[in-house]
Amino acid sequence: MTLPVDSFIRFEPIYQTRVWGGRGLEARFGRILPDPALPFGESWEISAREEADSVVIGGTFAGKSLTQLWADPESRLSLFGENAPQEDRFPLLFKILDARDKLSIQVHPPAELAAGMGGEPKTEVWYIAHAEPGAKLYAGVRHGVDEESFREAIESGRAERSVHAIPVETGQHIFIPSGRLHAIGAGLLIYEIQQNSDTTFRVYDWNRPGIDGKPRQLHVEESLQCIDFSDIEPEMDESEGALLVECDHFRLEKHQLSAGESIFGITRGRFAVITVIGGLLRDGEAIFREGDFFLIPAGAEGVGAVAESGAGILLTTWPT
Repeated sequence: MTLPVDSFIRFEPIYQTRVWGGRGLEARFGRILPDPALPFGESWEISAREEADSVVIGGTFAGKSLTQLWADPESRLSLFGENAPQEDRFPLLFKILDARDKLSIQVHPPAELAAGMGGEPKTEVWYIAHAEPGAKLYAGVRHGVDEESFREAIESGRAERSVHAIPVETGQHIFIPSGRLHAIGAGLLIYEIQQNSDTTFRVYDWNRPGIDGKPRQLHVEESLQCIDFSDIEPEMDESEGALLVECDHFRLEKHQLSAGESIFGITRGRFAVITVIGGLLRDGEAIFREGDFFLIPAGAEGVGAVAESGAGILLTTWPT
């Protein structure tokens, strides 16, 4: 049996301070950040982690956590649909990243190694919400770099010379599978869709201190076990029509809605998480602008959110 559900579900963002963060969430999206002075690098928009469990704002499920919705068989079927993975917890995590400075050079453990290393695999995709002139990402290794030469570069404090740098522009995207060496450069706002994981092995942190003035922990040996040294100089990905990425964990699409077009024409009865990347959507009194995330239940009915004068969205759903 499925429950009657609202046409959308919205969650309270969970903000995270980071040494590389800034105030971009406030400046670009009008967010009210918890502290007027600290650098906030991440907004966890939809999360089902013990340390950060998203709570519903308004509607039928107001005050419920994402974990509670996932754990209840009736709400799970109604909200997430018959194709939802049979996992103990909601398997995805949605973030906005505000990189005022460079992130550490890092890697996430592949599935075959993660459990033995006390962690979780993490495959993700980055969509560039905004790139300042000259901004770049780092992904994969440069030609000629192997484990031995990379270890030597780390020990000499020159690890960045071994990582492939990619100039980026607003609207581009790149898939980051577990095992890919990577870092986000300065001057970027990014929408991140990922597996529900928070395991990161830092291999190099630009020789800088953390917020507390002390160097952040590095995980050199763990990183060297996880890095795919055959991943040589990848480039930004290209879309195939509306499809940006499909992997074992999620499917990501990009759509442009015309004025008066309903979101339901795109979701077609699927569970989806919507990220607004431009324009404005309205559902009754609810308004969704750039940077807003919301969930469309699989069992949603009615008119749904409608584009006021055109709107760009990312749509994340289960893989086909």
